[in-house]
Amino acid sequence: MSTLNDEFPQIEGLRYLNHAAVAPWPRRATEAVTAFAQQNMTLGARDYPKWLNVETSLRGRLARLLNAPSTADIALVKNTSEALSFVAFGLDWKAGDQIVISDEEFPSNRVVWEALQPQGVEVIQVNLKGENPEADLLAACGPKVRLMAISAVQYASGLRLDLPRLGEGCEQRGVLLCIDAIQQLGALPFDVQQYRCAFAMADGHKWLLGPEGLGVFYCRSDLRAKLKLHEYGWHMLEHAGDYDRSDWEPARSARRFECGSPNMLGTMALEASLSLLEEVGMDRVGQALGERIDHLQYELSAMSGVELLSPADPFRRAGIMTFRVSGLKNQMLFDRLKAEQIVCALRGGGVRLSPHFYTRPDVIEQTLSVIRALAAVQ
Repeated sequence: MSTLNDEFPQIEGLRYLNHAAVAPWPRRATEAVTAFAQQNMTLGARDYPKWLNVETSLRGRLARLLNAPSTADIALVKNTSEALSFVAFGLDWKAGDQIVISDEEFPSNRVVWEALQPQGVEVIQVNLKGENPEADLLAACGPKVRLMAISAVQYASGLRLDLPRLGEGCEQRGVLLCIDAIQQLGALPFDVQQYRCAFAMADGHKWLLGPEGLGVFYCRSDLRAKLKLHEYGWHMLEHAGDYDRSDWEPARSARRFECGSPNMLGTMALEASLSLLEEVGMDRVGQALGERIDHLQYELSAMSGVELLSPADPFRRAGIMTFRVSGLKNQMLFDRLKAEQIVCALRGGGVRLSPHFYTRPDVIEQTLSVIRALAAVQ
């Protein structure tokens, strides 16, 4: 535990429970960026080949984190929205095609599909409040449905879906599965091969403990060449670096989705952050996070006047616990928690708490004490 405390030396009194939004960096990410800045100041890009080695390491870590068959399946992107756009505007749609999503998606995984409506593509939103949301999603996959785009974990309620079941069902129906993994990747183990998904994407700034501006896009190898490209540049070429070559073709790997100069600053930070997750191991990360969420669920559910908006079933949870207090407006509840240095978010008709695997037990206990006192006076 002392090692993790060293990695996250947060200020005294801070209770950071907002990893589902933007996470703090571990110390090693800060040190990597500091060293990189120092190199830029004193040496410029003299050692650029060494920077590329870090980028190669990052691709390897991301491939292992996703259990991708190869690093060739991994593209480094600006964010989840960019990767979703590569899919939405890369596939060859026909008027009458349909896409299945849920009615709880973050705007990134809704707007991009609705933007296809001028092409005659219909978006079907499925309600997830039923007892069997996977069955409801698959039941919506009629003969015109070409793709299901779903978040692994819903950002507001924290509902976690059975991805292996969805993957099998989509495969049986000839439907491509596109997973917005941002609320699971780095919180729980993730496996693109087990899920049989066509595409998966996530940002680095939430559960991966990295910076904004750098994310990952997994594209199944048999689908890479089928996605129409809309961005071109020197970096996405098969022979990138051969500047005198007049003929060109897109890279055969997922680098074809990286049109220009890489975010090397973000690479330094994210590679360092992922090294921590790898050292701990995603099974241990998921177990530790689950223990913290289980404890929050148990204690909050025992408080009079507190209503939980997240699933009670541990199988349906990841790292999010959303609640509200009767008689207290959500904004006021949020403001009072903020005044106590409890960093959380207003989401889904309540206040969302999202610890991580390293969150100290005393941080959770202090947070629960504040909530208990607020609920008691209502």
